[in-house]
Amino acid sequence: MRPATGQAWADVGDVKADRWGLLLAGGDGVRLRALTRAVSGDDRPKQFCPVLGGLTLLEQTWHRAALAVPREQTMVVVTRSHERFYRPALSAIPIPHVVIQPENRGTAPGILYPLLRLATLAPDASVAVFPSDHHLSDDALFAEHVDRAFRAVAADPSRILLLGIIPDTHETEYGWIELGERLSGVDGRPFHQVSRFWEKPDTALAEILRERGCLWNSFVMVGRVGAFLGMIRRAAPDLYNAFAAVAPELGGPGKTEAVRVLYSRLAVSDFSREILTESPGRLGVMPVLGVTWSDLGSPERVMRARTMEPAHPQLVCA
Repeated sequence: MRPATGQAWADVGDVKADRWGLLLAGGDGVRLRALTRAVSGDDRPKQFCPVLGGLTLLEQTWHRAALAVPREQTMVVVTRSHERFYRPALSAIPIPHVVIQPENRGTAPGILYPLLRLATLAPDASVAVFPSDHHLSDDALFAEHVDRAFRAVAADPSRILLLGIIPDTHETEYGWIELGERLSGVDGRPFHQVSRFWEKPDTALAEILRERGCLWNSFVMVGRVGAFLGMIRRAAPDLYNAFAAVAPELGGPGKTEAVRVLYSRLAVSDFSREILTESPGRLGVMPVLGVTWSDLGSPERVMRARTMEPAHPQLVCA
């Protein structure tokens, strides 16, 4: 069932109350610095910049997430050094749950920390993780896939589902997912077990992967909070245990200092490389049909995405 125009999935009666959305907005966006400076006149990270249209990428992600989860059950993770940029952004979009990292230590801590906070609020929840630097041709159709992933996770709570994009180029800057065994799906749409990940292959390998039917990893993931935490604990026990050691303080008056000390000791760690690639047997992948997608990680990708948008002032990147 697809909602009527303008109607969010959160308004549809069959949406469960335990669905949450986690928006990732803690990155530094260094590779787009010249472009964001041209747009905004300062060095703000891309998620706080309107690089496509009049809304910032974070605002666009928030609206996209609201098609799949109740807005009051949305959480965003940001980084303290970006406060002058995220404060105005969060006054424009009322995200009720904000997790502030003292420093950016990569996507692994950036996902684990809010998941631990969510575990205290809604331990039995299912959560969809949304990076804040994507462009999609059809947000509503993409939200249907997220909804389908939520329902698949409800049927198999141990499974974490990735949304995989059908490639249209031999992209070397994306992560690729090789499909394994075909599994039962939802609404007649099957998904597959993940066989393995290929991170940023060269052109020759990317061509082979595309011919094999491999998918791009969108990094949009849906799973139970407990399933995510269990996967992180198994794949990166040192990282998990470092957070677990201060978990009792995370909700108390000493939270800020405890988290500051914790982050000062953390090495940078990447969720795709250090968590997902170590856990393929616990992951499924659902192909996203009928939607073109881009990770806006480079000026070239932003410019390509802009060709699919209404007319914009021309950008000149230094």
